[in-house]
Amino acid sequence: MKLPLTLLSLLLAMTLHAQPRPAKTTLFDAGWRFHRGGAQGAEKPTFDDKQWRPLDLPHDWSIEDMPGTASPFNPDAISQANGGFTTGGTGWYRKTFVLPAAQKGQRIQLQFDGVYMNSQVWLNGKLLGAHPYGYTSFWYDITDKVQFGTDNVVAVQVRNEGENSRWYSGSGIYRHVWLTVLHPVHVEPWGLFSLPRK
Repeated sequence: MKLPLTLLSLLLAMTLHAQPRPAKTTLFDAGWRFHRGGAQGAEKPTFDDKQWRPLDLPHDWSIEDMPGTASPFNPDAISQANGGFTTGGTGWYRKTFVLPAAQKGQRIQLQFDGVYMNSQVWLNGKLLGAHPYGYTSFWYDITDKVQFGTDNVVAVQVRNEGENSRWYSGSGIYRHVWLTVLHPVHVEPWGLFSLPRK
């Protein structure tokens, strides 16, 4: 049985109105700390990052002046012309944040729009996962690792090593980061798609 279009529209509108909406999506770019190079133990929440440089994302360390020079370019860079003669290497990012106790019981997701490349992400010292590719976004459900009403520490290690691109790629968390608080019943990110008509 086919429903009239107006009835179908009404039912759809009622269904959408009844669905819980995400409580909050927040741009998570402000208040990070950065260290260029290795940092043993930086994934641990007790690690002292007070000497690290404060910055806001997005951030690309490859276009920053090389230490001791007035230029980001290095004729000896491993990437050579393919990477614009800029230097990759390893970098670390850390951020401390608090979620209100009132958000307990919700689903919490952390989304990275782009990290170049080979990233590993920890929350409160627990590995969330690794994402090797530098051009795609990715996200983690952090609900079971986050603490409410107290400090949380997210740490990201980024490794851009070797000759790995045909053009300038940059290095670091070069796109936005988002924190989303969702109702326990929700559609997963990228969970909707349409099938082709036959």
